[in-house]
Amino acid sequence: MAFVIVAAQVAVAVGAAGSVIGQVQAGKAQQQELNRQAEEEKIAAEAAELKRREELNRQLAAQNAALAAGGIGMEGTPASIALESAKSISQSAGMISLSEKLRRAQLRRQGVAAKKAGQLGALSSAVSLAMSSGLMGKESSGDGDTGGSSGGGTSSGTPNAA
Repeated sequence: MAFVIVAAQVAVAVGAAGSVIGQVQAGKAQQQELNRQAEEEKIAAEAAELKRREELNRQLAAQNAALAAGGIGMEGTPASIALESAKSISQSAGMISLSEKLRRAQLRRQGVAAKKAGQLGALSSAVSLAMSSGLMGKESSGDGDTGGSSGGGTSSGTPNAA
């Protein structure tokens, strides 16, 4: 009977250990996936920023060419308008860049949280296993103690009877 209880405890321990390892690995995998996604977004953001800058440069060059063709120099009001336009576009690009950086940072934080959730789940499973093993161990100890007490009574009863 004790062998069956021990075998059941071992089977529960093996199953819980597999669950613990699986939870830790799942958390790590989710973190890696979110980090990979953040890197992909960073690359896409850099490509988009390059496109925006090329477009800004093209627009500024077109404005300069149009002003020069019209005989207007790049001093005074036209230059001021071009400068303000460039500043406005730059601020807009800066806000877009900041938003993208915040999104990537959020993905990385989610990855860390996923890893910690996996670790906490694994810890919870391990504690649950320890508690259930402890309860099962007390039950089997109780049976052994009871048998030992009655056996001791029989032994002490025999010398008294002799």
